[in-house]
Amino acid sequence: MTAQVYFEDIETGYLLPTLAATVTETQMFFFSAATYNGHRIHYDKDWARDVEGYDDVLVQGPLQAALLSRTLTDWIGGAGRLVRFSVQSRAIAYPGQELTFGGVVTGKRSADLVDLDIFCRRDADVLMPGTATVALPRRRTT
Repeated sequence: MTAQVYFEDIETGYLLPTLAATVTETQMFFFSAATYNGHRIHYDKDWARDVEGYDDVLVQGPLQAALLSRTLTDWIGGAGRLVRFSVQSRAIAYPGQELTFGGVVTGKRSADLVDLDIFCRRDADVLMPGTATVALPRRRTT
C-alpha cells in the first residue's frame, strides 16, 4: 500500500508510479466470465487466427482499462477520488506481453482537482491513451 498523496504535493509534470502487468490467458478467461463477454477472440486461438486474422487471442480492452484505473486508484489512495476517466483503445495486446500503465499530471484546478494524461503501453507503443481527473485531499493545517 502506498502513502496517501495530497493535492499540495503534486505539480504539473509529475509522473505517476507505473504498474507493470503481464496479462495471462487465465486472467482473460475470468475477466470474460465476470463481464459476460463471450467473444471467441479472447479465448479461441484458432478463431483469432483463422477467422479474425490475429496471431493469438487478444487481451480485452476493458481489462486494460481496468488495470489503468487501478493504477490511478492505487496512486490517489483511500482519501482520493477518481472523478473522470476516459480512454481510447488504439492497438491490440496479446497475453504474455508486459504492459505498462501510468500517467502524468497536466494541470491542477481549484476544488482539489488534478488532471492527467494516462496510458497503457507496450514498450514505446501507446495502446490506450486517455485522460482522467482525480480529487486529492488537502493537508490539514493546524
